[in-house]
Amino acid sequence: MSKLAMKNKAINLSQGYPDFEVDPVLINSVAKYMKLGFNQYAPMPGVLRLRELISKKISKNYNQYYNENDEITVTAGATQAIFSTISALIHPNDEVIIFSPSFDCYQPAVELNGGIPVFIEMELPDFNINWDTVEENISSKTRMIIINSPQNPLGTVMSKKDMTNLERISEKYDLLILSDEVYEHLVYDNKRHLSICSFPKIFNRSIATFSFGKTFHVTGWKLGYVVAPKQLMSEIRKVHQFNVFSANHPLQLAVADYLENEEHFLKLNYFYQQKRDLFLEIISASRFQAKACSGTYFQLLNFSLISEIADTEMARVLTIKNGIASIPISVFSHFKNDKQNLRFCFAKKEETLKRAGDILIKI
Repeated sequence: MSKLAMKNKAINLSQGYPDFEVDPVLINSVAKYMKLGFNQYAPMPGVLRLRELISKKISKNYNQYYNENDEITVTAGATQAIFSTISALIHPNDEVIIFSPSFDCYQPAVELNGGIPVFIEMELPDFNINWDTVEENISSKTRMIIINSPQNPLGTVMSKKDMTNLERISEKYDLLILSDEVYEHLVYDNKRHLSICSFPKIFNRSIATFSFGKTFHVTGWKLGYVVAPKQLMSEIRKVHQFNVFSANHPLQLAVADYLENEEHFLKLNYFYQQKRDLFLEIISASRFQAKACSGTYFQLLNFSLISEIADTEMARVLTIKNGIASIPISVFSHFKNDKQNLRFCFAKKEETLKRAGDILIKI
């Protein structure tokens, strides 16, 4: 869709990346460490000071301690963290439960390692997880459940009831949990992100992945991290060591400096909620229907009052004829369920959102 947007000179609200400037403090910090000569390999698990700050951050926010020496690894983005985790822990014929619609990197990683994805479609109208259905799909081969909250592409967040059910089921059937939490700081309307890290009863079976790229508006830096108990992390590092070995050295040092100021991540929910609210306010005059997302920087818009065509075709039409690019939700669904929803990224400058809104109002 980004390629199609570029070809047609459309406003690109499809791909999930901000179009506003990165904080100059962060940019200057990277330059500083490059000039100081930190341009060779970082330590395999990541720069120690950064791992110490990650440990402190998680302890303070989620009340769980991860040892910086053997329970935290800095990765080349969260996708690499997810791939390395699945490669380390999923073996041929292991079954992995994935909730659909879902982000697109889970299934290929499972299949490349000989695993079998077991998809469970979330239930409309609010994309809820039916935990009875989850239990019905667990077999003797089930090894892992993958969760993503806040969820891309839907913008939903898991509730306390969801997490309690996950805790119960994972203990009952001795399952691993891989929790994709890259949008941890983008939760709105006074809701709270319930990290898997904050559930001590399942600490020994849980792995969580995070993204500095998403948090600090630098998606092109591909810098993230994974946390897990020592016995699981030792396996994850065996993969990490031989697929990337280590992540970008000067970026790690700069991010460590940036993490010292908690306001750089704790106020992100207010920053992005203003953008979400502006976008929703503008398109309220349109024929698109929207229920405010609870997290991420993605908003679903339903076009059933406008057209009966497939969401994939609607996304093409809007890009080519109307000059605005989005992503159809059916492509994230294993079952290709088309409920005429499009995903729009609102991590954009105010003027970009206003221009996009003007287009959508006229459709």
